[in-house]
Amino acid sequence: MQAPALRLPAGWPRMALLLGVAMLGWAILGTGLVTEVVVGVLDAVFLAYFVRHTAFVTSSLRHVVPRTSERVEAALPAARDVPDAELPPLSVLVSCKNECFVVDGLVSALLALDYPADRLQLVVVDDGSDDGTGEILDARAAAEPRLLALHRKPGQGRVGKSAGLNFALPRLTGEVVVVFDADHQPHADVLRRLAAHFADPAVGAVQGRCRIRNAADSPLSRLITIDYLAGYLVNEFGRQSVFGLPAYGGANCAIRIEALRALGGWNERSVTEDTDVTMRLMLSGLRVRYEPTAVDDEEGVISLGRYWRQRYRWARGHQQVCRDYLRHVWRAPHLSPAERIETLMFLFVFHVPLATLSALALLLLTFTGLVPSVTVPGGFVLWTLLFLGPMLELGGGMLLSGIQRRDVFAIVWFMPLFLISSALCTKAWIDGLAGTAYDWVRTDRAAAPEGGARP
Repeated sequence: MQAPALRLPAGWPRMALLLGVAMLGWAILGTGLVTEVVVGVLDAVFLAYFVRHTAFVTSSLRHVVPRTSERVEAALPAARDVPDAELPPLSVLVSCKNECFVVDGLVSALLALDYPADRLQLVVVDDGSDDGTGEILDARAAAEPRLLALHRKPGQGRVGKSAGLNFALPRLTGEVVVVFDADHQPHADVLRRLAAHFADPAVGAVQGRCRIRNAADSPLSRLITIDYLAGYLVNEFGRQSVFGLPAYGGANCAIRIEALRALGGWNERSVTEDTDVTMRLMLSGLRVRYEPTAVDDEEGVISLGRYWRQRYRWARGHQQVCRDYLRHVWRAPHLSPAERIETLMFLFVFHVPLATLSALALLLLTFTGLVPSVTVPGGFVLWTLLFLGPMLELGGGMLLSGIQRRDVFAIVWFMPLFLISSALCTKAWIDGLAGTAYDWVRTDRAAAPEGGARP
């Protein structure tokens, strides 16, 4: 499935229309009835996502061996050992823009990957860097013939990761392309574990497991470490084991090049090309698999400013993918009812924080007496499920990983960060509906000074 044609946003007139309709409905129906309807909708949303969280936690706790994170073969499709002669030719691809702090470590990790040399191509794109990234890549490529360094000039097409990846796409020689981000350092066996799944022709992409390597840098990076444990050991594992619908995550992931080219490459209009590719593969009838033993290590952000910029991009892009593909999910004949429901919940996951703020606002109005408490019978009890669901996943991830006791205390920052995430998701939703211009932005690395100063 090709990426949907770019539609001009309706902008603020649409926002004004929606607000006007809401106010008119409020005036006609009255505060009591409107509040009861809103509470009922919020209860249904929170309960549905709590059931989803619980299913994922139950599945992961049953099938993942604590402390080792090894897979039980019955839980996920097995990545069998494949003889070298049967492994598909691979191209490893990374797009870098101003990554001087991490690119040398990246290249060293790529050169240490275990895969037959005659079936492996290593390609790194310097996407218009002005901080010395290109010079570092050229020096490493001159010393190591296996590394191909490509340079995309500033202003050469669209801005963003997708454009950098597409720039290299015609030069790729493999049947499968494995993508990493510049701050990633994959374990040596990652390629073999990812490639084994492509023996099944129904598989279009495979996602590996990412871990945070700089947990000690700040309280925030420590909490993000726990977030990743929950995201990969519980949420992504659960989506695979319960529904068979994990997501292609954009890094430490492999995709069949024939399928990618049939899709038209990575969508350069999307700031979350991974979610976009996930949907297009699924709607084309191909499957994504999750391989939790294919592990690589990446950096977590260390400050709230960087967290906001990164997660705002995630929210903005994911919400746009929801608007682009929501109607297509209903029409997908190869999705079962359960798969269709899970896909819809996946698409709306960055909208749920809007419901969180709505619930908190309604709670505040009740406490101030502006909304009669009688109109929200039992509602606030169910709303606590919204917080309990993520807490279950975080706890499950910590149990399965055998995290050290001192790191567990980072969970005290969960609630403030949850509220910050709700605020940024709400802003992303408003900006998206209003048609506010937004381009892809890179995430500053841990060693970089605040403000993106050059070394």
